[in-house]
Amino acid sequence: MKILKSLYIQVLIGISFGIVLGLFAPEYGVKMKILGDTFINLLKMMIGPIIFTTVVLGVSHSGDMKKVGRVGGKALLYFETVSNFALVLGLLAVNIFKPGKGFNVDPASLDSSVVSEFTQKAKESSMVDFFLSIIPKTFTDAFTSSGNLLQILFLAVLFGYGITHVGEAGKPVRNFFESLSYILFKIVHLFMMFAPLGAFGAMAFTIGKYGVSSFGPLLSLMATFYFTCVLFIVLILFPIGKYCGFSVFRFIRYIKEELLTVLGTSSSESVLVPMMTKLEKLGCSKSVVGLVVPTGFSFNLDGTNIYLTMAAVFVAQALNIDLTIGEQLSLLFVATLTSQGASGVTGAGFITLAATLSVVPTVPVAGLALIFGIDRFMSEARALTNTIGNGVAAIVISRWEKELDTEKLNKELSC
Repeated sequence: MKILKSLYIQVLIGISFGIVLGLFAPEYGVKMKILGDTFINLLKMMIGPIIFTTVVLGVSHSGDMKKVGRVGGKALLYFETVSNFALVLGLLAVNIFKPGKGFNVDPASLDSSVVSEFTQKAKESSMVDFFLSIIPKTFTDAFTSSGNLLQILFLAVLFGYGITHVGEAGKPVRNFFESLSYILFKIVHLFMMFAPLGAFGAMAFTIGKYGVSSFGPLLSLMATFYFTCVLFIVLILFPIGKYCGFSVFRFIRYIKEELLTVLGTSSSESVLVPMMTKLEKLGCSKSVVGLVVPTGFSFNLDGTNIYLTMAAVFVAQALNIDLTIGEQLSLLFVATLTSQGASGVTGAGFITLAATLSVVPTVPVAGLALIFGIDRFMSEARALTNTIGNGVAAIVISRWEKELDTEKLNKELSC
């Protein structure tokens, strides 16, 4: 049947079978983790080279470092503004719905060993370390040992700058990166054929490992978080899209295949290449997409921002600790810093949360153990919201730069 050839349907089937296996044969579901991990690792293997070549081409094609600085500045301004809206929305939602009230957890009963790995990483990090980590020790170190996307971005901008400023000598190098980019994209499209298996394995493991019914009252936090993510799309992203002349809901329908892959794998990195391809197909400038989308993986994490403030206050509510307005504002301020530069990889949000919560001494960081079990399920909503927000940002900034083919955009979204 033709419908079964659609990646959208295949991923949906994979997710469905994963849920069924995890529910009815959890011991086998847990063993399927290798499928999800293998798929993610295949894609992660390509992320560094793809981001590097894409940003290099984005910078070199602009032909003007002033334009690169202008686009980068607009992108960061947009990211910071929308991220702050997400942080505030998360804070408002957790105070209105109070999902942690009534848990009455005794702080003495918390098992800090469950989250010790994350809290240790949070303690070791600081803003100074963050800025120092942007510069790799060697050129190849950014791609091998660190796994830091910011280092790759830093090198790519420098390399693009070099190509732009050597004139004719840089053209062969740029042509090489053009060809390399096509090859890398083709490899990723090949890997995407295994997305249904990856989604099946990741979902089977998640359901088999953690179950659904075992969460009890924690489901209220999950429900509040998912609802707030939807609210963010409706109240923040929809008006932005409306102002820029397109419907965010039609855009979501347009990228449904990518969103299903993200849902199954809990990683926004899994759809980096397909998202960039579709954004260019929508009429966005290739140079803008090449600069905005990779940067957004570190600086435009709307779902993660909602999670940060919401989860932090939830822990306090569960422990019957009343945070003052000043303490909540401190959380908000620190979250604006800790959320920057976070990776889109599953688990990064939990480390960032530990760093954020440590600013309020009255709330033990060990309280994160309360939500450790459901963090995996909330990571799916984070990744989905991050992906949608990043796509919207590319369209908005392309229009801001007057490099958006609106006729092509409307035609593609109306299909």
